[in-house]
Amino acid sequence: MADDVKPNEPAETGSAAPEAVVPEAALPFQANEERIIELEAELARAKEDFLRAKAETDNTRRRAQTDIANAHKYASENFAESLVPVKDSLEAALADANPTLETLKSGVELTLKQLVAAFERAKVTELNPAGAKFDPKFHQAISMVEAEVPANHVVSVLQKGYQIHDRVLRPALVTVAKGRDA
Repeated sequence: MADDVKPNEPAETGSAAPEAVVPEAALPFQANEERIIELEAELARAKEDFLRAKAETDNTRRRAQTDIANAHKYASENFAESLVPVKDSLEAALADANPTLETLKSGVELTLKQLVAAFERAKVTELNPAGAKFDPKFHQAISMVEAEVPANHVVSVLQKGYQIHDRVLRPALVTVAKGRDA
């Protein structure tokens, strides 16, 4: 008789209470419904996590934009602070009612020292390439002359150049030696 038992019928085991009969079609539906509830909860958590991540990304982007704007706005602040004493010295020289040649010269020397110090703090360096090989990245040739120095070397510097860190602010204006056989 054990062979005659149908899948959803309780087998007779001697117990007095029969088991609840669940229709075969209801089992997958209940499992699917539970799975749907689980997935909806997981989706809600994922949406919340996404919104938090998106808000954090937006906040980071806004902070970065503000930092960049402030960096551009105040980039020259330190350099400007270094130039204020230079301006003060020039104004003091012009305000002197009875300047002598000696006081003017010493005032200009002091002002130049202040300017050089400001350049050093800002990492502005001179390009004074007298005798060096011509480099078009740092020098601008005005003319070529015959000279006793090797070809393509700087003969004279007409105007010093300047660079800040690795960027050229102004190339040095130079004359360059021609080749001896040119």
